[in-house]
Amino acid sequence: MAKRKHSGPTWSDVKSILASLDQKQLVQLAGDLYRLSKENKDFFHARFAVVEDPLAPYKKTIEECMYQNVYRDKPIEISKAKRGISNYSKAVGDPLGEAELMTFFVECGNSFTVEFGDIDEEFYNALNLMYKRTIEKVLSLPVEQRGEFRERLKEIMTSSGGIGWGYHDELRHDYCQAFPQDE
Repeated sequence: MAKRKHSGPTWSDVKSILASLDQKQLVQLAGDLYRLSKENKDFFHARFAVVEDPLAPYKKTIEECMYQNVYRDKPIEISKAKRGISNYSKAVGDPLGEAELMTFFVECGNSFTVEFGDIDEEFYNALNLMYKRTIEKVLSLPVEQRGEFRERLKEIMTSSGGIGWGYHDELRHDYCQAFPQDE
């Protein structure tokens, strides 16, 4: 008889324990999580809308990761910037805010390469993929919310004209497919 692999505790295990806690214990647990990390604080602030701009900490993370200070010898951190978008999405689930962060991600990366020159294929692949995902997100928004994003996406595409690696060509292709009226 084959032994079953034990994969460790699951969300179901934790959920059943949480269900047995009273309100005071749940509040204490939430407080412990709040104090545990900056990411948790940002999550709670965004989820409960207790800050004026819930996007601000996520934008700061994206900017720090995608538009590095070249004099500090700190690497670009694409996965950390993407995680910022994902964390916001999990906290709030607001498509308009997600579109804003995704557009900002591409704007930061695009501005960095326009200002400082060629990066590498992995960097451009990440930007192209996020640009494509951003267009999809923008097109899922109500028509009246798309205009500003369309203009920003167009600016990213046009400003990238001198960049190689097929980066500009792919941006142009994706933009023109999504917004054929602008061709």
